[in-house]
Amino acid sequence: MAREAWLARVPIPRERIHSIPAELGATIAATRYSQVLAGVDDFDLVLLGVGEDGHTASLFPSHDWGTAPGAPDAIAVLDAPKAPAERVSLSANRLGRAREVLFLVDGESKREAVDRWRTGQSIPAAAIRPARGVDVLITAALLEN
Repeated sequence: MAREAWLARVPIPRERIHSIPAELGATIAATRYSQVLAGVDDFDLVLLGVGEDGHTASLFPSHDWGTAPGAPDAIAVLDAPKAPAERVSLSANRLGRAREVLFLVDGESKREAVDRWRTGQSIPAAAIRPARGVDVLITAALLEN
């Protein structure tokens, strides 16, 4: 989907595009993708959203977010609460090493997650902690109480 909508339309060298080999299954794909990312510098920009439950990327509440020291760059998610159940996600540690992290948040259904994040509660989105902090673009309606 990303290739069709964007990557095929911009002059990014193919060797700089690293697709997750999801067809191998989550566990093998995460291991292989971590190996690929070992040779890739930290990202310049990571663009993320926030789900109704506070998830981001495929990091869900009550699951491993990849925040432990030495966590791999990519982690297998074997029982995601939303389809598909098996996924591969970049770990919070890898996402947090980006130079810039931007969250785009829209929709009334995200209000509770945003409120939890703003009050310092533990949600997956809050686990992304780059050195320079994150920027969050949020619709004005979600800032109103």
